Amino acid sequence: MTSEDLAAVGLRLDIDGPVATVTLDRPDVRNAQTPAMWIALGEIGRTLPDDVRVVVVAGEGETFSAGLDRAMLDPSASLEAGQQSVVGLLALSDEDASARIEEFQRGFTWLRDPRFVSIAKVRGHAIGAGFQLALSCDLRVVADDAKFSMKESTLGLVPDLTGTKPLVEHVGYARALEICATARVVPAEEAVRIGLATASVPSDELDAAVADLAAALSAPMPGVVPETKALLQGAADRDLDEQRRLEREAQVRRFRAVAAALAG
Repeated sequence: MTSEDLAAVGLRLDIDGPVATVTLDRPDVRNAQTPAMWIALGEIGRTLPDDVRVVVVAGEGETFSAGLDRAMLDPSASLEAGQQSVVGLLALSDEDASARIEEFQRGFTWLRDPRFVSIAKVRGHAIGAGFQLALSCDLRVVADDAKFSMKESTLGLVPDLTGTKPLVEHVGYARALEICATARVVPAEEAVRIGLATASVPSDELDAAVADLAAALSAPMPGVVPETKALLQGAADRDLDEQRRLEREAQVRRFRAVAAALAG
């Protein structure tokens, strides 16, 4: 997609060497999200250059994302050209509605790709879809004013943008249920304490903290971090023998890559 195409749905993509930054750029509505934005996010993931090693996801201004744009739930709202309302799902069969949501979910799942490490840079509110976008990233570095909330239950809905699995993985079933069912706010300090966030820093230090982390993640020899990420992603679901086998195979590949680099 061109920069103009991305701007039309409220996104910006900047690539600086091995680091790509995806910015939700609708600050006038606190970076509220739309189905068109989700589809464009999926396209960014599909076309991202192979030499990108770190992806940073951020929100323009003082809020990461206020979640779904409520206009998408209003059948009487006047939408911009090319926009799809979420209410429009009601006109579809169950099978077609599920397929459409699966298309939306691709805007979130690409951030788990082992080719790179993804970092959510969160200041202000990360609500609903915003919370789930942050959860889709490997790491979350947050400002000390960050606030997470899974608001779907207040709308009579469930989180459906791939946030439930990482939430349980990070905080456990009971805490995840409590956060989703009550729709309460999780502040930055608690987010770090319960494992939702990697670190919390003063708001005016957030940009520098994320830049330092991105530099550290892109410093190792190419291939090391993707191999490590792939090993860790499924480790909890594998038995020890399977994990040991995968470690051995990955290490043989790394030995050969290092030898080739030294020989070159």
